[in-house]
Amino acid sequence: MTTDVNSGLKAVESALPIDLAQLARQTQGDTALEREVLGLFAEQVRAVRETLTDSSEGERLRMAHSLVGASRAIGAFALADAAAAVETSPGSAAALERLIARSEAVCAFISGGLR
Repeated sequence: MTTDVNSGLKAVESALPIDLAQLARQTQGDTALEREVLGLFAEQVRAVRETLTDSSEGERLRMAHSLVGASRAIGAFALADAAAAVETSPGSAAALERLIARSEAVCAFISGGLR
């Protein structure tokens, strides 16, 4: 029974846009720091999202690169993967759409948790 509960919890956690265990490791469990880091991260993601589609491929590559590292650090692994795809193919409309969708999901998750 415990195994079923644990596997169920892992499935729910993996469905979240941010790996909360990774975030807790990075902040050493300091919830105030988690909130601060998430707030700053959300600002970065929103800024990238607002300018991404109107940017040159070189600018997209640079913005995507910055998101890859920041996303992985806090546990937004799906967003990091989407940013890496744009970094690899900055002209790909499909990669841009995926990055925008992932960024919206992360920002919505952060907004919901910071209230």
